[in-house]
Amino acid sequence: MFAVIKTGGKQYRVAQDDLLKVEKISAEAGETVTFAEVLMVGGETDTMIGSPLVEGASVVGEVVDQGRHRKIIIFKKRRRQNSRRRNGHRQSFTLIKITDILTGGAKPATKKKAAAPKAEKAEDAGAEGELPVLFTAPDAPADDLKKISGVGPVLEKKLNAMGITTYAQVAAFTAEDIARVDEALSFKGRIERDNWVQQASDLAGK
Repeated sequence: MFAVIKTGGKQYRVAQDDLLKVEKISAEAGETVTFAEVLMVGGETDTMIGSPLVEGASVVGEVVDQGRHRKIIIFKKRRRQNSRRRNGHRQSFTLIKITDILTGGAKPATKKKAAAPKAEKAEDAGAEGELPVLFTAPDAPADDLKKISGVGPVLEKKLNAMGITTYAQVAAFTAEDIARVDEALSFKGRIERDNWVQQASDLAGK
């Protein structure tokens, strides 16, 4: 199938996958442009000629590049007037790749956004958010772990999810317990630096 389109005051015969240089169009590389002024659409068996446009027909293309043609020199001289003028000009153009020729009022297919990477990131984030249950929470009422220096509301929820709910549990941490919690929360020695065990022991004794 082919089509004849009008753009920039010129007419072009195009077919799918053609590369076409047209007068500059305000669009970035990768954007989709639609040419609505279609003068003719033809195929192997049928040809539609517009009067002047083919109703419901359009041509879709993708901007490949914005560029400029080779410089042309414009030279003017007036005889016996000692007058000479020399100018240069480079005409801008847009390189288009024709992706589709539509008829009957069909709309161009919208590009689907690449959601797969985002979904993978969401899955990764969800995996990171799942914390292992390292301790058995006691039947006693939960303490306010936010009173331990360095523990905020978010961290308190994470500790609770791991089974840590009371000061007594933190005060009884062994070196192995601290290492397991450090690894699960990627603390890198924060529990020992902030001296959680001593803080929890003082809070539990109040």
